[in-house]
Amino acid sequence: MSGLRMIAVAGLALGLLGHGPGPATAETPTESALMTVIGDANQLHRDLTEAVADYTCTLVKRERVKGQLLGHEYMELKLRHRQVRDGQMVVPFSVYLRFLSPDDVQGREVIFVEGRNDGKIIARRGGRRFAYVTTAVDPLSDLAMERNRYPITHVGIKNLIDELLVVGEEELQNPPEELEVKQIDGAKVAGRTCRVIQFTHPVQREQYRYHIARIFVDQELNIPIRYAAYDFADEEGGLPKLLEEYTYVNLKLNVGLTDWDFDHRNEAYQFLKEFQP
Repeated sequence: MSGLRMIAVAGLALGLLGHGPGPATAETPTESALMTVIGDANQLHRDLTEAVADYTCTLVKRERVKGQLLGHEYMELKLRHRQVRDGQMVVPFSVYLRFLSPDDVQGREVIFVEGRNDGKIIARRGGRRFAYVTTAVDPLSDLAMERNRYPITHVGIKNLIDELLVVGEEELQNPPEELEVKQIDGAKVAGRTCRVIQFTHPVQREQYRYHIARIFVDQELNIPIRYAAYDFADEEGGLPKLLEEYTYVNLKLNVGLTDWDFDHRNEAYQFLKEFQP
């Protein structure tokens, strides 16, 4: 099972916002909540598609990669959603990242545009040495995945919801008594008021990709702005192990991003302008 699907299960929280239990059925409360969430996730995906064309933010990321917990990374993120009209893609899914820290990757820039550049990332090395080296890289290559749990093609809230729909169906196959849900109001993330929804699998089993998952949903925007997941401890009585955490700071919706924001020749970027993908 992919790690991204583990992230998506935290999105189950979205369906619990503002919804009470459904009509009485033979289902358990957990099963009823999951069914509600699957429907709500579909609606949320439609709402995002219709209402949010793009966004910018600072993304703070920390991940465990190949068993090693890496340090925090801070990135400027620009993201534009795919737009389809009359069955034709008129705007491709597009991502721009610029690393702000740590020092060894500071200044690194990455661009991905769906259907362009032979499906490759355009990347500028950044860091302390050969900072201006610009190259085209397969997003699934070892080089691109060296410090990442997921490829750049899976970045974004809509992708998370897509995976949520898969995970929701999978969770319905698991014993409902082995999934606990807890909600907490009034949490703060970078000054934003959030509702926290925590999912816990109290029993460790091979099919469970996380022990605890927490999602922080901005109560004004109704968008998740922080997510963290933990694995079971290595030994009994030990602390859960952080698997990954992502925080979206200074999120701005519908800022009017254009093709130029995802072009390595943009004068605001430091890619080698003469580079030919």
